Amino acid sequence: MTVNLAPTHSLGAERLTAVRALLDAAFDGDFSAEDWDHTLGGVHAWIEDAAGLVAHGAVVQRRVLHRGGSYRVGYVEGVAVRADARRRGLGGAVMEALERVIDGTHRFGALSASDEGAALYRARGWQVWGGRIEALGPDGTVRLPDEEGALLVRPAGGLTLPDPGAPLVFDWRDGDVI
Repeated sequence: MTVNLAPTHSLGAERLTAVRALLDAAFDGDFSAEDWDHTLGGVHAWIEDAAGLVAHGAVVQRRVLHRGGSYRVGYVEGVAVRADARRRGLGGAVMEALERVIDGTHRFGALSASDEGAALYRARGWQVWGGRIEALGPDGTVRLPDEEGALLVRPAGGLTLPDPGAPLVFDWRDGDVI
């Protein structure tokens, strides 16, 4: 099994079309145009087999304010494994590659986990963020209470995690902010 790693601009139209199809299938058609936009512009990890694209994930840069500092955070997006290849370690292999990117370039990693995906991330050392989550919205800072409990974080390169006594304030984006 070979995990490929490349920035969005190197994937090409055919592979990007395959990634979008995998994500649409994996999320049962509930992968919006905004979700797709959030997946682009970073570094992608993917695995192919004889039938084509079998697993994918991406890490994109986000800015997060915390206790007066602004941090570069590796945010994981678009993680999926083709239905016929699940439970074979492919998701873990993709995450391992993405975690190396996070460790090398970001203060910490973050992701919003579905109920189905949370176990994979927790088994890899990702922790549920215990503090408030906010975003810098068009009209100012907005608390996102519905996201609290679903955001997982992971320290990068041996750094410590932020203090859950203060909120993480994410940059704004259309669609699901977190």
